[in-house]
Amino acid sequence: MLTGSTTEISTFKGEQRALRADRIGAPALLLSVLAATAPLMVVAGVIPTTFATMGVVGVPLLFVIVGLVLILFSFGYAEMSRHVHNAGALYAYISRGLGGTMGACASYVALFAYSIMQVGLYGIFGYEISSQIAQHWSHNVAWWIPALGGVAITAVFGALKIDLNAKTLGVLLLVETVLTIVFDISFLSDPGPQGVSVHAFDPGTLSGAGLGTALCFTIAGFVGFEQAPVYAEETSDAQRVVSKVMFIAIGFATLFFAFSAWAITVGTGPDHVVGAAQEQGPNLIFSLNQARLGTAFTDTLNIFFITGIFASMLSFHNVVARYAFAMGRDGLLPSAVGRTSKSSGAPAVGSFLQTLVALAVVIAFAATDDGKFDPKFGPDPTAPVLRMFTWAGNVGALGIVLLMATAAVAVIAFFVKRGAAGQQAWRLVTSGLAAIALVVIAVYSVKDFSVLLGANPGHGLRWILPGIIALAAVIGLVYGLVLRSKRPEVHARIGQGNEAFQLEKAASQAASS
Repeated sequence: MLTGSTTEISTFKGEQRALRADRIGAPALLLSVLAATAPLMVVAGVIPTTFATMGVVGVPLLFVIVGLVLILFSFGYAEMSRHVHNAGALYAYISRGLGGTMGACASYVALFAYSIMQVGLYGIFGYEISSQIAQHWSHNVAWWIPALGGVAITAVFGALKIDLNAKTLGVLLLVETVLTIVFDISFLSDPGPQGVSVHAFDPGTLSGAGLGTALCFTIAGFVGFEQAPVYAEETSDAQRVVSKVMFIAIGFATLFFAFSAWAITVGTGPDHVVGAAQEQGPNLIFSLNQARLGTAFTDTLNIFFITGIFASMLSFHNVVARYAFAMGRDGLLPSAVGRTSKSSGAPAVGSFLQTLVALAVVIAFAATDDGKFDPKFGPDPTAPVLRMFTWAGNVGALGIVLLMATAAVAVIAFFVKRGAAGQQAWRLVTSGLAAIALVVIAVYSVKDFSVLLGANPGHGLRWILPGIIALAAVIGLVYGLVLRSKRPEVHARIGQGNEAFQLEKAASQAASS
């Protein structure tokens, strides 16, 4: 029932079928999106892992290349966000451009990909807390214990109002950014044996067997910018805010990560960065800072590294919950999932389901951990970091790359079908170029997946892990075809979101009058 209240959620199917509007403005949305990229976690966790595992020196150049590709993608994606406001974002856009069946397929890929990335973060979260306990108090605490604590805390925050979450994420983001800039400058002012060298930007540094997976790692560092449209229903001015936030987020991430990755090569020396990363692993940044800025700064950095991981966990949790909500509202998941909390307006059921998934995965990885422990360095990182975090991050990033490539094609189809190809010509060209580049990145990522595993090319996991995304696509595609055949009215609603319910309401009122 519609009322004059600005705080009530008014939709055809009742007060729990839409996310509460005017909850988040441009600054809060930007902070939420950038928190998902977890600047300190990427710089201290993802970038050293990429150097070590992939053996590619030109990681700073990769961030520039991928940043340019994502800017090309965002011209059309941002314009699409002005026409479609839906918490399903990527899958809703694909549905509007390529039809409901492809939308259903994309919805399950998005749900799997974001959920996998979110759950993988609990591995490095638990490992870092356990390592700090071992270093400062010499106690053996299994990584999965703080990981389970992280699951519980994230569940609580996920049920709160999005504006409260944005404030929490924003404070953590600002501190992370300042700390990272401080140690970047320290690396440049006290460089390694080769001085301040720009060798890492030489295209010749992009050779190596792990280039494809290094690209996937790099994409993972950017993941978060494309989440801005997920909050379109909850923003104060979706027409302008969403697109502006996306471009600011991409620009920030490109410059910040490229600069920080370059500073790391300067701190170690470009010829030594791969060896240093392989020797130090996740401790590389902290080791470099200990020598330059001392113990107090390094301990502070460790604390905010952990809180930065939490910020990313919470941001991805919120996104998964909203995708699940949108899918429940569209009939792609049980209708109960498309409900929100009356008190907070948050997608409570979707949040709860993601918590259950995270709980199950952490328990599964804990059961396969051999429990090795070094009194000085803490737990063995094999299960939580080298498997849970890196495997999940790359599988999730692969799914998101494929979604973005498909969304770029959907943008072209959307405007062509509406006779706006001439007006949007340059955006259609940039979308086409982005789609080609993203497909190339996806192909190289799958081809080099064995490098990530440290296994021979014929190893089963080399196909099983990327196959998770293929499985999600098949599930969504089959379900979409079933809906088109058996429940065409539901199929027609895929990607329409709350607009479908408003149209049904209008039709019902017209019929009864």
